[in-house]
Amino acid sequence: MRIFVTNDDGINALGILRLEERLRLDHEILLCAPDREQSASSHSLSLSRPLRLLNRGENRWACDGTPTDSVLLAYNALYKENKPDLLISGINHGQNMGEDVTYSGTVAAAIEGSILGIPSIACSLITGAETLHLETTLKHCAGFIARFVEIMPSLNIAPQTFLNINFPNSNGEPYQKYQFTRLGRRVFNDIVIEKTDPRGQPYYWIAGEPDWTEIEGTDYSVTKQGIVSISPLRVNFDDAEALKKLGNEVMNIV
Repeated sequence: MRIFVTNDDGINALGILRLEERLRLDHEILLCAPDREQSASSHSLSLSRPLRLLNRGENRWACDGTPTDSVLLAYNALYKENKPDLLISGINHGQNMGEDVTYSGTVAAAIEGSILGIPSIACSLITGAETLHLETTLKHCAGFIARFVEIMPSLNIAPQTFLNINFPNSNGEPYQKYQFTRLGRRVFNDIVIEKTDPRGQPYYWIAGEPDWTEIEGTDYSVTKQGIVSISPLRVNFDDAEALKKLGNEVMNIV
């Protein structure tokens, strides 16, 4: 297959380098990723300045913009004649679960891929202070991609749907199970931290520790058990329940 690989950690991040290396064994890889870390950039586009693509080797490009910029530019400027069969965003250093997906540049790249009609997968490895154990994740990624492409036509999944996969940090042990999940729920405590600089002026850090709600069948609860979480997502902000309630209401404009 022709696989488009991108991320939000930057083109030199270990996760994307190892993923590219592994997938090149079996596939043609087209890589375009930000030239620096763009975590939490969400689905932002750079509209107020020109963008540059810097060649970093055969079918390898660095973009001086966001993950979404990288996908959009590569698709329309680099791969016009050779459209990819699949887009993979990652492997991200850290989780993208629950409300994280609204901030995540990793997920945003997969969103852009789905908008462009490319089957897309966002892959993240849940990490803390411990070492990244990429081998198990890389092996599972390669196997899942092969299986996913094989069965995808029979699943009849809408092109706008993409997959958000979160891998537990397995310490080298093989994953035993995966589960299809919905997004979890978490709340941050002390999300804005105020401090004072040497001149007496206040400044702020956005930080804090999340409190997750234990809900069965969610990405957080599943990965906590050491199970790989796969969440099918799509960009659709319609509230079907509210629309159903409001649909029969007639509102007079005064």
